[in-house]
Amino acid sequence: MSADEERDGVPLTHLDQALSDGDDATKRDLVDYLDAVHQRILPGLEGRPLSVIRVRPGQPGFMQKNLPKYAPSWIPTVSTWAQASKREVAYALCNDRRTLLWFANQRAVEYHPTLVKADAWDVPTHLIMDIDPPEGEPFAVAAAAAHLVRRALENDGLTGAVKTSGSKGVHIFVPLEPQSPEDVAAATRALAARAERLDPALATTAYIKEDREGKVFLDSTRAGGATVVAAYSPRLRPGLPVSFPVGWDRLDSVSPGDFTVHTAPGLLGDDDPWAAAMPAPQRLPADLVDEGHTIPIARVVAMHEGKRRARAREK
Repeated sequence: MSADEERDGVPLTHLDQALSDGDDATKRDLVDYLDAVHQRILPGLEGRPLSVIRVRPGQPGFMQKNLPKYAPSWIPTVSTWAQASKREVAYALCNDRRTLLWFANQRAVEYHPTLVKADAWDVPTHLIMDIDPPEGEPFAVAAAAAHLVRRALENDGLTGAVKTSGSKGVHIFVPLEPQSPEDVAAATRALAARAERLDPALATTAYIKEDREGKVFLDSTRAGGATVVAAYSPRLRPGLPVSFPVGWDRLDSVSPGDFTVHTAPGLLGDDDPWAAAMPAPQRLPADLVDEGHTIPIARVVAMHEGKRRARAREK
């Protein structure tokens, strides 16, 4: 197969082919964008086991965790046992431009690194709050809920950076000093509960969707071995929006659609607002951790509640 062109030793093929059905973006748009932002996106990927969402013409996108056997030998990997799929998974480490270009040529649109480094699986580097507004609601409600989380953080002497998810929500990142995964997960639950208490009419921690009553969901489950889409990563949505850093003072005046593979490079210029906004690593306060350990894990509660409701329906 002949390459359209080559960059950093990586052959790039079919660049003018449509990236996905129903969208006018091409594979070249994806490659050019990722190449333009590689110095900004790579710090969030480097050393972290990577999952990607790829797309093929005529097919829906799919998540890829295991690096394909045909991948170049120069892409480093780290293997771990995946309990869910009961198999060993060899995750790629996207540490440099040519690895990113190789993934782009494979039509990898979304980049989801873990919250831990491959050399320290039990040390989360960030606390994450994933803010998910109800379907059909304006982005403004997600922004309002993000400000609740910011207030809850500030009440405990913490600060975080905020970005659009690239979809309809918001991600808040709080960089951490080394702490146990259990304590970070507990603190995340407590933070969500405290933000909910600031305005229970707006935000909820209810994991089961039908229990949210049209409120913004404060998802505290991005902990442990979880992944979160990287800053500057495109999303497999119409128009190819990207997850984009936003200053707290601008969060109320933007829309996720403002930031796409076509517009983001021009908005960035030579800047890296994600790096600039990220505070120094912080220690989670004991009171936040302690409160979190009293809050049940949402997924476990939801599983038991789902079984209870199913039994009730059968009666």
